[in-house]
Amino acid sequence: MNAPEMAISVRGLTKVFGDRKVVDDFDMEVPKGAIYGFLGPNGSGKTTTIRMMCGLLTPNGGQGQCLGYDILTESRRIKEHVGYMTQKFSLYEDLTIRENLDFIGRMYRMKDRRKKVDQALLDLGLADRAKQLAGTLSGGWKQRLALAACMLHSPQLLLLDEPTAGVDPKARRDFWDEIRRLSARGVTVLVSTHYMDEAVQCDALAYIAYGKKLISGPAAEIPKMIGLSTWRVDGPDINALEAELRTTPGVGQVARFGAVLHVSGTDAAALDRAVSAQKKRETHNWKRKEAGLEEAFIYLMAGASDNFTEFAGKA
Repeated sequence: MNAPEMAISVRGLTKVFGDRKVVDDFDMEVPKGAIYGFLGPNGSGKTTTIRMMCGLLTPNGGQGQCLGYDILTESRRIKEHVGYMTQKFSLYEDLTIRENLDFIGRMYRMKDRRKKVDQALLDLGLADRAKQLAGTLSGGWKQRLALAACMLHSPQLLLLDEPTAGVDPKARRDFWDEIRRLSARGVTVLVSTHYMDEAVQCDALAYIAYGKKLISGPAAEIPKMIGLSTWRVDGPDINALEAELRTTPGVGQVARFGAVLHVSGTDAAALDRAVSAQKKRETHNWKRKEAGLEEAFIYLMAGASDNFTEFAGKA
């Protein structure tokens, strides 16, 4: 079986701002046509890495290709084939939806510009609001407009930087429906997010924390790659149980989900012994569960060190 062709392939990407290394020796491969999730906490270096991969920011070290073009020497060619949706709405709020899209079309010197703008309005459900000022739109509608603008020139790769931050759950679901439609048409999608319900919709994931990649692989296999075993427990006085479990040998982490605890560890036998001792008390309800992405990333973050600590100490 032939190896999949890569839309993005970078090695050793490094970026330094002042005394701080915000991206440290980063490797990544994104297959063509995939929906690839890029996860990490705020300040982890996701945006900086995305900008280096699409030619918007020059790395201090490393190399690679995006859509077959060298990220160091062919950044202009990359930009012609990439749609980039930033965290913050970056279109003109004092122009209408149609005027914004028409402006983008002029920037790309698009042939049949008006026809393509009309089609974009239809595709994203914006036709009835075409004359509405962008500044009066809700977060969800601004998101649709931003996506329409990104897709107007039919890019091969779509880079989405925290695209659903600040929008309601329905708008997020609608957005992901559109992303899946684009992927089915062969568009490669790299999306940064910290929402676990979005992460599970990706074909593969990479997790970055404080400038370093911690793990990458198929979304469903990430918890298995870490080797986490997990138990679910609920019952009375869950706060006291949580405090006790955090100091119990064999318990690697305790994550709170409302009135339920997810108790995990990488030593399955030691964790089972700790749980067995608790179950003998017959005070709480214990049930083994498959470790999920949320438990996996809580575990990864617990072992990551903040690259800002050393920098802050020099200030």
